[in-house]
Amino acid sequence: MSDSNKNDTGISGQTRRDFLRAGAIGGSLLAMPAWVAAAGRGESAPEAMTRSGRVRGFSDRGMNVFRGIPYGADTAAYRFRPAAVETPWDGVREALEFGAATPQRRDAEPTSEDCLFLNVTTPALRDGGKRPVLFYIHGGGYNNGSGSDPLYDGVNLCHQGDVVVITVNHRLNLFGYLYLENLAGPAYADSGNVGQLDLVQALQWVREHAAEFGGDPGNVTLFGQSGGGAKIATLMAMPAAKGLFHRAWTMSGQQVTGAGSRAATQRAGLFFEAAGAAPGDVDALLAMSTDQLLEAATVKDFSRVEDRSIHFCPVMDGDALPRHPFWPDAPPQSKNIPMVIGNTKDETRAWGQDEDFDLDWDQLPERIEKRQYVDISPDKVIAAYREMYPDYTPSEVYFAATTAGRSWRGAVEEAQARAEQGAPTWVYQLDWGSPIEGGRRRAFHTLDIPLVFNNTAVDDSPSGDAADARRMADRMSGALLAFARTGNPNFDGIPAWDQYTLPTRETMLFDDPSQMANDPRGGERAFYSQVPFIQRGTI
Repeated sequence: MSDSNKNDTGISGQTRRDFLRAGAIGGSLLAMPAWVAAAGRGESAPEAMTRSGRVRGFSDRGMNVFRGIPYGADTAAYRFRPAAVETPWDGVREALEFGAATPQRRDAEPTSEDCLFLNVTTPALRDGGKRPVLFYIHGGGYNNGSGSDPLYDGVNLCHQGDVVVITVNHRLNLFGYLYLENLAGPAYADSGNVGQLDLVQALQWVREHAAEFGGDPGNVTLFGQSGGGAKIATLMAMPAAKGLFHRAWTMSGQQVTGAGSRAATQRAGLFFEAAGAAPGDVDALLAMSTDQLLEAATVKDFSRVEDRSIHFCPVMDGDALPRHPFWPDAPPQSKNIPMVIGNTKDETRAWGQDEDFDLDWDQLPERIEKRQYVDISPDKVIAAYREMYPDYTPSEVYFAATTAGRSWRGAVEEAQARAEQGAPTWVYQLDWGSPIEGGRRRAFHTLDIPLVFNNTAVDDSPSGDAADARRMADRMSGALLAFARTGNPNFDGIPAWDQYTLPTRETMLFDDPSQMANDPRGGERAFYSQVPFIQRGTI
């Protein structure tokens, strides 16, 4: 999970787009060369029928692409409440450009409360192909992001696996997760989870329209990175999502526990105060602009010293989310859903500042104290790591400890709960490292995105596009496609991938070459198991 004041897809406090693209996004994200070229070749523009009207897309490298299809109404009229169905239109709606992202402080693209849009890439329309549907949920924590990043382009997956790929925008931050029921009454009972309910609504749209776009409504795979993986874990415990998806593949994103209603209400109280409104005066919030509301959300959270804004996440409200997603056990409603749980070995190198790569032992305790999410004395952490890995430098200890104590711990909790439940589960760790910055980022947070999408050739992909990157992409995307088609990630391009069981803890190490390992980093796992795991934002 990302820090509430940072983008999951960011590096060194910048968005990944800022860090990697440095202005190239205008050409790759917003321009429309594919459909212009198709028109010049005389290719006909594909059209599809939705419940609200016809849409016209474009052809891109032989695939049918539709962008900005609405699956819900403008949420400005439903602020803090579940959305309505989209408004029907007459004629044919052009689906050539991405729809607006939800309002957010890092707005590298147009934003609006009218943000409930899907993007579909498919090999064929209405052909009875019953292709697996791959539904991607973007990262950015619960605060920012959208489904329009060039790394999420689905054309390569469609060619490689004959599948349908869908990306989605939904409400985030205060618009999707500000819990108001205890302050504003039952009319806002769902307010702490409307961002999740948007995803449910999108999946309902997918079930209704999969056949129109050549897909199988009975074979929908959710996959998502960071915040997207956490949203998937949460959907696995939401009654409204039951039956809407059939596989789950999460990457560096876990949601073991949600926010309790007391903590969520305390955060709402902070928000009202910062907005200059009386506690529970929703009318005042409804009258404010999106910019005013986003500014109020920057008030310092009470959960951690480092947080500089309110921490938003799903709320165990007794209705939309009646239980914690993966505590005290894995959700029974999802026991039969095959699941892959993955992480990258060096997650926190994504956020490393220059000084973090050149720490000395005197600087290390303070840095660990700020960045690990569990409450263990930094001195004890350092002593344990120096015993386990005597050759590690202070910086290597810092990145290993903050990765294990920050995000990997949640993956272990989820995988263990699934194993105890007897649910079909596979676990991976990405060990292969990125070549950027001379390789110092290694296997950092977000590196698996271009690999599972097989998009290493996208401009400025963090994977690069060398032969080893393409091999890794073939392996990870191949495993994803096998999983989507069969419910099992095994295919000929990787070693036999065994299910995760206890006490063996079988784990696929994606590297060049890839291999299976039992309980990798077992010493770190055992060290952190001495304290209970509580997801950030729960209290």
